[in-house]
Amino acid sequence: MNSKLEEKLQVKFKNQELLQQALTHSSYANENLVLDNERLEFLGDAIIGLLMGEHLFFTNKMSEGEMSKKRAELVCEEALAFYGEQISLADYLLLGKGVVQLGGKSNPAIIADAFEALFGAVYLEFGFQQVKDLFLKLVVPYIEKVKIVDYKSTLQELVQIERRNITYQVEKEEGPAHDKTFTVSVKMDNLTLGIGVAKTKKEAEQEAAKEALKKVAKE
Repeated sequence: MNSKLEEKLQVKFKNQELLQQALTHSSYANENLVLDNERLEFLGDAIIGLLMGEHLFFTNKMSEGEMSKKRAELVCEEALAFYGEQISLADYLLLGKGVVQLGGKSNPAIIADAFEALFGAVYLEFGFQQVKDLFLKLVVPYIEKVKIVDYKSTLQELVQIERRNITYQVEKEEGPAHDKTFTVSVKMDNLTLGIGVAKTKKEAEQEAAKEALKKVAKE
């Protein structure tokens, strides 16, 4: 099955266990006593961030601040999941039974993490030039198609006009470690503006900011 993925990547792993690890979610690893992809995800995150920074530096005249913001948008969870979807990465993931039943193969956070892990594995197996080639093939062609709605930034810009401060607070964490649900509130001067519920803290924060913007728009 992984051979089809290798065809898409145009690489051939000698160390098939490394590729398998990159595709292994912690839920599957716990059920089958194998290594998960979290360490590879850590490495891949750094590699993708570096490559995106280099790409932005050499392809435009943006300021440092503008590049930082653009890079954050292009390597965020939503964007990484989008890149992963272009190679149907979800089809190759190894997930625990419970996560599969809960629709894990369509979970953006899981796809994004695996995409990063894949870059970590390619780097370890083939080196930097090959992982850069992969970036040029799997990421760069889709950069212009990434559409990120960043409610947090919009809210922040809005309250900065009035020189007010906003904070995000996790109100609740529910569910097992591999399938948590987070409830996050966004507050301005101790006044709760919105509540968000999602599978990751980042998503919950975005949902809370979205609710807050609706309130602000009505005022």
